[in-house]
Amino acid sequence: MRAVIQRVKKSSVTVEDKLVGNIGAGLLILLGVTGSDTEKDAAYLADKISNLRIFSDSNDKMNLSLQDVQGEALVVSQFTLYGDCRKGRRPSYGDAARPEQANDLYEFFCNHLGKIVPVETGRFQAMMEVELINDGPVTLIVES
Repeated sequence: MRAVIQRVKKSSVTVEDKLVGNIGAGLLILLGVTGSDTEKDAAYLADKISNLRIFSDSNDKMNLSLQDVQGEALVVSQFTLYGDCRKGRRPSYGDAARPEQANDLYEFFCNHLGKIVPVETGRFQAMMEVELINDGPVTLIVES
């Protein structure tokens, strides 16, 4: 399981001109699932992300976690995180999980993270428009 996380001042997701997810300060999490991922991977990643010390403290040092700052998370499923661009000019998505498995693990991840911090989501398998205002910017890749 792979996540690209971005520290944001705010972020939102729109599907067919309808707002489906919206957060204030926190993390935008782009989540990719591969065929070998399990619920253990999803729980690990949710715990890891919620505890990463990537928010500034009163001394402007990155010492606080999403939990510490009482931030929110916007989770967007993104199978393209497993696009392999090493050969040719068209990415191969052979490592991405099948939609049924990916959706189950995406929902498990969101539910697990939602027990820790407030969570909003995009819509699985939809064409989404994601807006964000980066904070920093701080962007990290986290894998299980």
